[in-house]
Amino acid sequence: MTGSVSWVLELQVQEGRSDELRALMEDMVSNTHSHEPGTLHYEWYMTADGRQCHLYERYADSAAALAHIHTFGAHFAGRFMSLLTPTRCTVYGSPDASVQRALSVLHPTYLGQAAGFHR
Repeated sequence: MTGSVSWVLELQVQEGRSDELRALMEDMVSNTHSHEPGTLHYEWYMTADGRQCHLYERYADSAAALAHIHTFGAHFAGRFMSLLTPTRCTVYGSPDASVQRALSVLHPTYLGQAAGFHR
C-alpha cells in the first residue's frame, strides 16, 4: 500500500545542551528542506523548560521516509543521539517493511488510519 507515512518521536533533551541542540535542529531542518522533496512536514516542538522535544515528520511515501532515515544515519545520528534520548515513537500510516526495519530500534507503536480525511 502506498500513501503518506508520518511519525511523532518524543525525546528527552540532555541537560545543559540546549545550544548544541539548537544548532543541530537548524542543520537538520535546513538539510531536510533543501534535499528531501518527499518530506512534507518536518517540525520540532519543545516544552517551555526545554527538557522535552517532539519531532513531527510526514513523508509522501515509504521511499521518502527511507531516504530521510538514510540521510539521518549518514549525517546526523551521532550528534542527535548525544543530545537526545528517544522515549516514544508513534508511526501513522502504512510504512513498508524497509521503513519498519529502519525504525525498529525505536520500538515504535504503529497506528493505521481507521477513518478521516485530509485536504
